[in-house]
Amino acid sequence: MSHTMIMRDRSIPLSDAEHSAAFKVMQQGLRGVDGKHHARWLRFLREVFALEDGEVAQVGTRIPRSTAFHRRHMALERAVFDAQQRFSEFEQFRNWLKIGAGHVNWVPGAKGGIVPLPRSISYAELDDAAMQQVHAALIGFLRGPHAARYLWKQLDAQQAAAMMATILQSVLPVQEGRQQ
Repeated sequence: MSHTMIMRDRSIPLSDAEHSAAFKVMQQGLRGVDGKHHARWLRFLREVFALEDGEVAQVGTRIPRSTAFHRRHMALERAVFDAQQRFSEFEQFRNWLKIGAGHVNWVPGAKGGIVPLPRSISYAELDDAAMQQVHAALIGFLRGPHAARYLWKQLDAQQAAAMMATILQSVLPVQEGRQQ
């Protein structure tokens, strides 16, 4: 679930008519899926519109994960795993990817220090927006200077980068597969 902090800002003056129009759009242009959810939505709107200047509220959203995007992400992980030469277990490879992408919790280690523990990417844990961020970070990690060299230790840096680029271009859509 994504959480967003919002704040009431009255620095842009709204006339009574503009305020009423905005409230009407929010009430009728966006609706709860049934009576119970619509009542919750209306209560939320009343509370948000009643905030005083500078008051803060937190909004939680959960956009369902795109199945097509999920399949494409999993195909990417599988394609890199199948081509690499370091990991024999897919789950350990996936943990390495999550650590490289920074999708971790930092916790005290068994012998002191702080260590990264990979976080879940399950449907229950991440909505579509959060998974898009993890995916982008993972792509950045795979394109970075470390991943390819680590996965193909017998190749020089240029060959390893070319191997990674070939895999990414074969799995990702054109705009995502290009180096940035």
